[in-house]
Amino acid sequence: MAPIPSTDPPRTASSAVSGAPAPPPGGPPPSTAPPEPYRPAAPAPLVLAAREVAREAARCAAAAEAERRPAADVLKAAVAAGFARHLVPAAHGGDEGSFLDLGRAVSAVGEGCTATAWCLSLAAHAGRMAAHLPEEGRRELWADGPDAFLVASLTPLGTARPVPGGYRLTGTWPFVSAIDHADWALLAAQVPDGDGRAGAGPRVLAVQRGGWRTEDTWHNVGMAATGSHTVTVADLFVPAARTMSREDLFTGRGAAAVAPRLALPMQATTMMFALPALGAAKGALAAWRRHAERKIRAAAARPGPALPGMPSFHRISWDLVLSRGAAGIDAAELLLERAAATADERGPAITPAETVRGWRDCAEAVDILVGVAERLFRGVGTTGQSTADPAQRFWRDIHSIAGHQALQLESAATAYADQELGL
Repeated sequence: MAPIPSTDPPRTASSAVSGAPAPPPGGPPPSTAPPEPYRPAAPAPLVLAAREVAREAARCAAAAEAERRPAADVLKAAVAAGFARHLVPAAHGGDEGSFLDLGRAVSAVGEGCTATAWCLSLAAHAGRMAAHLPEEGRRELWADGPDAFLVASLTPLGTARPVPGGYRLTGTWPFVSAIDHADWALLAAQVPDGDGRAGAGPRVLAVQRGGWRTEDTWHNVGMAATGSHTVTVADLFVPAARTMSREDLFTGRGAAAVAPRLALPMQATTMMFALPALGAAKGALAAWRRHAERKIRAAAARPGPALPGMPSFHRISWDLVLSRGAAGIDAAELLLERAAATADERGPAITPAETVRGWRDCAEAVDILVGVAERLFRGVGTTGQSTADPAQRFWRDIHSIAGHQALQLESAATAYADQELGL
């Protein structure tokens, strides 16, 4: 059989070396212009606005801790910046934005005040949760626009007794962050058995401000400024249109009609709890650097051996803390951004394997950040442990976040292993 003639263009000596085909006869000569330099995409408007919110949050952080609640002016600025509307469906005037942009904005605020970043992260994600309500309920919740400030407690600690047209809600929910500033609260409750409805399970009910009583119960050493007080509701009527199946919320089914891209399983959005810790670690590193630079300059100005009984200055110790701290933060950020990007790119098509990988990555990232916080806190010494220094606040806040039930390594590891091994 005769060989098939080649249809490739002739190759010159230079093209043979490079592997590239020669330009066709009579065609334009190859360009000698240098390649365009890489230009990263400009930050999203929310991320840019978050930097100003972070500065104000940092300025108010000490007072917010003393008052055990986020600063009202800071939250107002954050709402104006677009946090509350970021994950609200476009059909209701929201931005229906990306998880990646929200995560970067939350992390930026966290560099100034972890507690404020936590409240904003949860409020933004509550907008996505509210998208699972029936259309009539969504219209009522966002009747005044998409900037309503929402909070949520999804553990079904209340009781929702079915009555004509809706439910009578009674219950007590602890640890509801930013409740003092909320316009609406999404509260989960059990539906009593024997109501005649097939497959009745826990529901999440939207309660408007004025429908609950707040008990001042938040006196924690970490995340002190979140104002995560206890909410009590007593026999309140909630129309059926302002309720959703908790199962539909956790699977993402309820939002499919109004905002399909946001119709994700709840565990695919675990980054909402982890990203404030990333910002806190960056803030802690900045505080450590201010301390370290003073120490290094002072040591350089006084060369020679230490006085008897005084510790010697070892520059390598400072270099290691900086290098390992920055590397840990970078590693955690890569894990969290992958989780957010996967949620954005996959949307409702996200697989169980991708979902548990994201959950695993969030738990692992926070564990890494705990280690970073430990090294930085030891590195700032007695000076950084002053209550006037933000280093100790970031250290406390990161440990507090790491204790959240959504970020427990054991639960995430078990879910991941079950999915991977199938055993």
